[in-house]
Amino acid sequence: MKEQAPFDVAIIGAGPGGYVAAIRAGQLGLKTAVIEKDTRLGGTCLLRGCIPTKALLRDAHLLHEMKRASQQGLFKMGEIEIDWDKIQARKNDVVDKNAKGVEFLFRKNKVTSFRGYATIITPTRIAVKGDGASTEVNAKNIIIATGSEAKSLPGYNIDEKNVISNVGALELNHIPKSLQIVGSGAVGVEFASIYNSFGSKVTLIEVLPNIVPLEDEEISKELRRLFTKKGIEVYTKAKLESAQPKGEGVEVTFQTERGEVKKVSVEKLLMATGRGPNTANIGLDKIALTTDRGFIKVNEYMETSVKGVYAIGDVTPSPLLAHVAFQEGIVAVEKIAGKHPVPINYKQVPACTYCEPQVASVGLTEAKAAEAGYQVKTGKFPFMASGKAKVDDAPDGFVKVVADEKYGEILGVHMIGSLVTEMIAEAVAAMALEGTVSDVVNMIHAHPTLSEATKEAMETVFGAAIHI
Repeated sequence: MKEQAPFDVAIIGAGPGGYVAAIRAGQLGLKTAVIEKDTRLGGTCLLRGCIPTKALLRDAHLLHEMKRASQQGLFKMGEIEIDWDKIQARKNDVVDKNAKGVEFLFRKNKVTSFRGYATIITPTRIAVKGDGASTEVNAKNIIIATGSEAKSLPGYNIDEKNVISNVGALELNHIPKSLQIVGSGAVGVEFASIYNSFGSKVTLIEVLPNIVPLEDEEISKELRRLFTKKGIEVYTKAKLESAQPKGEGVEVTFQTERGEVKKVSVEKLLMATGRGPNTANIGLDKIALTTDRGFIKVNEYMETSVKGVYAIGDVTPSPLLAHVAFQEGIVAVEKIAGKHPVPINYKQVPACTYCEPQVASVGLTEAKAAEAGYQVKTGKFPFMASGKAKVDDAPDGFVKVVADEKYGEILGVHMIGSLVTEMIAEAVAAMALEGTVSDVVNMIHAHPTLSEATKEAMETVFGAAIHI
C-alpha cells in the first residue's frame, strides 16, 4: 500500500457537498484530497439526479410551449415528432459539461483527486482501493460526504429494467407507454411531469393523504388538481400490495383509499420512495462513530463525535438537498481553516420541485405554524390575477404567505406556478434578514413580473390587496 503525503483535509465523496467543500478548502489554502468511487465528479445530483432530470423537464416544457404556440397562431405544424435519442443525448451532454467543469475547478484550486473506494482506518487515515491498486491517504481532518442512494419498499427489488429508480428513469431508451410511480415526493412528481408530457400514461400512488406531503396542504391539493387535469391518475392513502414481472412489463396491485384493490399492467414501475444514506462499509465502526438509522449526527459546524471527522450532505439528518450540502461543506471547511462560519438555519432552507407547475417553499406550513403555537394569518394571491402570468399564459397556481398575526413575522412562503423555483429566493432573503410582511409590502416590485405575486400575497395577509 502506497502512502501519500499528509493533507490538511481529505473528503470522501465528490457530490455537491464534497466538491464544494474541496473547492472552498483549496481557496483557503488547505492541502486538499478528494476520494471518489465514480469515474466522474459531481455525485448523484449532477450525474443522475438534479441536473439530468431538469434537462428532461426543460425539453418537456419546450414541447408544451410548442403546442401552445401553434394553438395561439404563431405557426402551423403537423404532428410533432419526438426524437428521444436526441433528447437523451442533449441531457448527457449537459451532464458531461458540468462534470468537466468540476474537474476544471479542482485543477484551478489544486485539489488532488483519487479514484476508488474509501475506507476510514483511523481519524487521520483512509485506505483507497481502485483499479487493482491500493493507496493510503493521510489527512489532519476527514469530511464524510458519501451521499445517499434510492431505496425501495421492503420486499421490492429495483432491477433498473422493469422496476426502476431515478437512475433507470433517466436512462430509458424509449418513452414507456405506461408508467406507475410509487411515491409523490420531488422525484415522483418530477418524473410524472416528464413522462406525462412525452405521452406516457402515468399513474401516481402515495401512501400519505397528500402528494408532495412535505408541502403546505393547499399546495398539495392544487398540484393534484392540475396533475389530474393533465391526465395523470393520482391516488393518495394508497398502498402498493405487489409488483410482479409480466412479459415485458410489471403487473401492479395496489389498494386505494376506499379499500378497492386495483390490478394494472404497466411497462415500467418507478420506485420514488425516498433515499437512504451511504454510510455502510466505509469504516465508521473503526473510529467508533455510530449512526442513527444510517445517518451521522453532527453539531452546528458539521463536526461528528470523533475529533477531526466531519460529515455533510445526505449522510447527516438534515434536508437531503444539494444546496444544503453545498453550504454544509463550506461550514465544515471554514471551521477546519479556523474561520468563524455562520451555522445553517435549517428553518430557512428553500425546497424546490421542478414538476409542471413548479413548487417552491421556505419555512413553516400553515399547519406547522399553528402547531408551534403562533397566531397564524395567511395571505394568498393567485397567478390568474397577475398581468404577467396572463401574458405568459401561465395562470395556474398561487403564492401563499404564512405569517404571525402579532408582529407580521414571515413564518413561511409557499408557491405553485410557473418559475416559482426562481421566485422563492426573495422569500428566503426576507426571512433571513428578519423582514416582516410590511417590509416586503413596502418594497417596490417591477411591473409586470411574476414576482409581483409575492408582494401581492403579502398584501393580502392584512387585507390590503390591490389586484384581487
